[in-house]
Amino acid sequence: MGNVAVVGAQWGDEGKGKIVDWLSQRADVVVRFQGGHNAGHTLVIDGTEYRLSLLPSGVVREDKLSIIGNGVVVDPWALLAEIEKIAKQGVRVTPERLIVAENACLILPVHRELDLGREASRGASKLGTTGRGIGPAYEDKVGRRAIRLCDLAEPAGLEARLDALLLHHNALRRGLGIADADRGALLASLIDVAPRILPFAAPVWRRLDEARWQGERVLFEGAQGAMLDIDHGTYPFVTSSNTVAGQAGAGSGIGPSQVGYVLGIVKAYTTRVGSGPFPTELTDAIGEGLGARGKEFGTVTGRRRRCGWFDATLVRQAVKIGGIDGIALTKLDVLDGMDEIRVGVGYSISGRMVDYLPPSVADQAAAKPVYETFEGWRDSTRGARSWAQLPATAVKYIRRIEELIEAPVALLSTSPERDDTILVRDPFTG
Repeated sequence: MGNVAVVGAQWGDEGKGKIVDWLSQRADVVVRFQGGHNAGHTLVIDGTEYRLSLLPSGVVREDKLSIIGNGVVVDPWALLAEIEKIAKQGVRVTPERLIVAENACLILPVHRELDLGREASRGASKLGTTGRGIGPAYEDKVGRRAIRLCDLAEPAGLEARLDALLLHHNALRRGLGIADADRGALLASLIDVAPRILPFAAPVWRRLDEARWQGERVLFEGAQGAMLDIDHGTYPFVTSSNTVAGQAGAGSGIGPSQVGYVLGIVKAYTTRVGSGPFPTELTDAIGEGLGARGKEFGTVTGRRRRCGWFDATLVRQAVKIGGIDGIALTKLDVLDGMDEIRVGVGYSISGRMVDYLPPSVADQAAAKPVYETFEGWRDSTRGARSWAQLPATAVKYIRRIEELIEAPVALLSTSPERDDTILVRDPFTG
């Protein structure tokens, strides 16, 4: 029995929430290890929709422990608001069910203000951030001036840490024409939130070590996707953390050998939110149709997602970079009823054939997709729970995707509902 890391293998929004929720029934612990409340996961359980941003998807199961690791940047007010929101849906989150790494760095109001101020100053060259302060919070973490969750328990040292942080932020704010931060108000808000958030604080690394020795199964839940990785994504149109499975160890406090099976989540087509290259993007009626049928709007921001054909070249690259052992293919039903379906199998860049997406911004912008065309299917795949219920042409499409990305399909999702899932290979047992 092993652990499983679930990561996105495109530009995020691949349907990780449902897959993690489905897998969590086989796990004892569910861990978020990077990102912040810019991540959005939607779960549909018995017709009830749960929209999560910072909380691990396993939190809807009463008998599971949910963990927010040290690799996550935590907005304490957003976390408490999310806990309150799902409490109204009947999910009670207590320190017995959720622990947050005591050394996790915090997102403060000044991070959100800086994020928004920078985006406004870029004009037409916006990066497309969610404006939630994720990037500036990671900058402060690396710059060794962040305020961590454990710092809230030490009021005497908190003021000095806040002064060091504001020395940096106020200089940046003046450059952007933003007034200096209100030190007194920020300090007061931190002192106010401390007793409400500190009960969740704990040494996550120790709890995960206990899980290891007790033989518990751990499910590591990634946010965003491989092509938004700060190192391996379409830089600079990326997020501010490492989104690949290699971050699961560092972002939660366990060794890399404990990560186990890596499951990549992949849509049967491709979407992207915000700016940046997208070689297989469709700006025509087909793209509009995919967006409408797939309900392609961001869970966190509500922004409309750009849609396009499945890019096998991009996913194959994510498989190699992320050490992905198998994939969960989601939203196959969105392709129902199409006469023909295309799959990107390479790029033409300035007359050259290329079998991966280069890091150069100019090359990425110039990349033109090379397609294979497949016959579509008229029968519905929605709600299918076995291969026998799938049209033959849909199975053919799936098998060709496996060949192109050089990874097998381990799970197949045919609707947002938890149980509309075909298990090919259980990631926990291999």
